Amino acid sequence: MTDAPLLSLLVPAVGGQGGGVLLDWIVDAALIDGYPVHGTSIPGVAQRTGSTTYYVELSGERNQSVDGTPIFSLYPVPGALDVLLAPEFLEVGRSIELGFPSPGRTTIIASTHRLYSIHEKIVTGRGIYPIEKLQAAARAFSKRLIAFDALALAREHGTEANAVLLGALAGSGVLPLSAEAFREAIRTKAVQVEANLRGFEAGLAVAAGPDIERIMVGFPDGLRSIVREAIGRLVDYQDRAYAERYLERLRPFVQGADLELGRIVARHLAVWMTYEDAVRVAQLKTRASRFERIRRDKDVGAGELVVTDFLKPDLDEIYGVLPYRLVAPFARWAERRWPNGRPTIAQHVKTTTVSGFLRVWMLTWLRPLRPISYRAHQEHARIDRWLSAVTRCATWDNGLACEVARAAQLMKGYGDVRRRMAGHFDRLLEAVLRAAERDAVTGGKFETSRSLAARYRTLVLQGPESEAAAAALATGALTRS
Repeated sequence: MTDAPLLSLLVPAVGGQGGGVLLDWIVDAALIDGYPVHGTSIPGVAQRTGSTTYYVELSGERNQSVDGTPIFSLYPVPGALDVLLAPEFLEVGRSIELGFPSPGRTTIIASTHRLYSIHEKIVTGRGIYPIEKLQAAARAFSKRLIAFDALALAREHGTEANAVLLGALAGSGVLPLSAEAFREAIRTKAVQVEANLRGFEAGLAVAAGPDIERIMVGFPDGLRSIVREAIGRLVDYQDRAYAERYLERLRPFVQGADLELGRIVARHLAVWMTYEDAVRVAQLKTRASRFERIRRDKDVGAGELVVTDFLKPDLDEIYGVLPYRLVAPFARWAERRWPNGRPTIAQHVKTTTVSGFLRVWMLTWLRPLRPISYRAHQEHARIDRWLSAVTRCATWDNGLACEVARAAQLMKGYGDVRRRMAGHFDRLLEAVLRAAERDAVTGGKFETSRSLAARYRTLVLQGPESEAAAAALATGALTRS
């Protein structure tokens, strides 16, 4: 027997929510990581008059010997629960009524969607229990609350809510189990592995939010709404580490009383860091929420839905998702071979068929390679030059720095459009910095350089017919002595 601390987890589930599979995943993950564990279930009554509860206890330390096996309980102790993992929000209220969670100890992870109980359904008028009261109770009786609509997130990713909740449990960090152990448990269970892994990653990203909130300490209140939305976008795009990289890049621009520069950089940096490469396009085009939206907008109902995506990637977009070291020599050759535009591969893909969906969806498997991809190398090098230019301008004039920060609006489009806009962006930075240096030497108020940055950006954004005028404006600034 051992004196190692025991961690307790309760899953109050309704029939059909996969509570048994969720229990197996948690137990298997603990065993994979080498933690002694025991799981059990207590059957309830169907049709929302009661729930089947699943209870897990695991040691907080890995066993080193057979004699170190702890003695587990088969039932949770009121007030001594470490985790309440609820697939439906009324179950949080039921568990609170039974006294299981406590504000000094319990982390509550719950889906906010509702499956109405018999008592709510039989009332002649409106008998639905107010969600606001449930949320207030959950906050009052938890040390930490992670509440989100796991069912909606599951549908968006074509999976089940129990996999999403498993990811949220892993992301919460309340159990000493690694995320990879949970992934391996899903693979070992061998039930809808790919779909459940997608759900797990989605839940893992959601649970990263509270950690990001702690990282955001020190950011001004006036920026928090922008930054919070940016973090969600960046985690969905890549992962939590990518969102943390965003925060580190942003931090130097949020010092001082004037937040205007920080707000501009925060918005444009988030958009730029989530540039739409082939992986992102595939991710967006294969989400279940997209097909549901199309079905709703076209009023298809239960009828057959046929979606044909017209794709025309060029060479840059194709090799852009591959490792930089692998394709950089070819990319340089392609730029010399086709300086005015790369060849394209036009294709019509029916993403509502199995073969068409898989053709697009399999591109999302390249997501782990994105940080070392050719496109990432190019985009982040340009982002760093932009931030350096903004920093330098801020030492001269805050208004000038804001205008240079807004220049990131030019980085948009695909293929030839993207290359053309990147050329304009580079030309703007060069011309404005040259003009600002002259203003600094002459002791001016940087009105010339501010005006140049704003005018150039405005002309380019007006459309292709104004781009020649913008180029002439930059040429005049660069040749002026």
